[in-house]
Amino acid sequence: MLWILWAAFQVLVLNWLGFSLQVALLDSLITNPLLAATCVLVSNNLKYYLPQRDKHWYILVLSLIMSALCLALTKWMIFLVVKYQPDYFIFFNRSLPIRFGMTFLLIACMAMISVVWYTFEEQKSNEKRKDETEKTTKEAELYKLRQQLQPHFLFNSLNSISALILIDPEQARNMIQQLSDFLRNTLKKDEQQWISLAEELQYLELYLGIEKVRFGHRLSTIIESDESSRHMKIPNMLLQPIVENAIKFGLYDTTGQITIRLSATAKGPQLIITVQNPFDPETFQNTQGTGFGLSSVQRRLQLLFGRNDLLDTKAEHDIFTTTVKIPQQL
Repeated sequence: MLWILWAAFQVLVLNWLGFSLQVALLDSLITNPLLAATCVLVSNNLKYYLPQRDKHWYILVLSLIMSALCLALTKWMIFLVVKYQPDYFIFFNRSLPIRFGMTFLLIACMAMISVVWYTFEEQKSNEKRKDETEKTTKEAELYKLRQQLQPHFLFNSLNSISALILIDPEQARNMIQQLSDFLRNTLKKDEQQWISLAEELQYLELYLGIEKVRFGHRLSTIIESDESSRHMKIPNMLLQPIVENAIKFGLYDTTGQITIRLSATAKGPQLIITVQNPFDPETFQNTQGTGFGLSSVQRRLQLLFGRNDLLDTKAEHDIFTTTVKIPQQL
């Protein structure tokens, strides 16, 4: 629209200077399409070759060359089409510096606009590729962390089943069934990044059922959660390594019966989960409070939320407490 208005303005100016309407129209109809075509050519050239930051002189040189070629072609076509107009030819030759300046100005402006536009598009494309690469890398690392937890638990369970087959075949069959249900749910949940706390607790109950068969009366659990927290979202398979860590350092450091307590509460936009287990301060070796299980949870939380303050461990008297904060995605 702006170009049409400019072409109409050019016709009015030439007609006002005393040239016939036919000559003014021919001048405008030859000059402006050629100039527009040159601008498009320059823009397409810059689409496939963007000058580097220290080579912006390329835009100036390109604009000068294309302006000269455009004006030369315009002059040739005008002199070919407009005949027997000596006054107009004299006016055209005298106006060449002004025409060249306007042509150069428009082409240079188009070149700068194209450079800015294509640079912006290239940056957006690079950022998109970078985000996709980071997302793929993050998902691969999260998947690897989840898979690393399974072999250790699976080997222990199979060893327990092997021992139970001789002394208690019925318990061995029950444990095989529970292990089958646990692994089936694990495979289903691998496709989901987020699940409700209620689903995660169901999955955790399967895991605890297997562990209770392994350790018998020595292991008991208490799981508490309010209604609002059960609908909140949590990364899948996040609680199992925390509870496994509690069982490991609770049972291995003591000789009697232990109780693992898990409580979940909603606190504003966060889901707060605490896992507590008893331990013997004299034999407790995990002075930093993190084994592979807890370190993998901390890494998962860092990858998902970009924060290092969502997992906290504390040992007081003979109780070890692990607290996890899960920000809710709005």
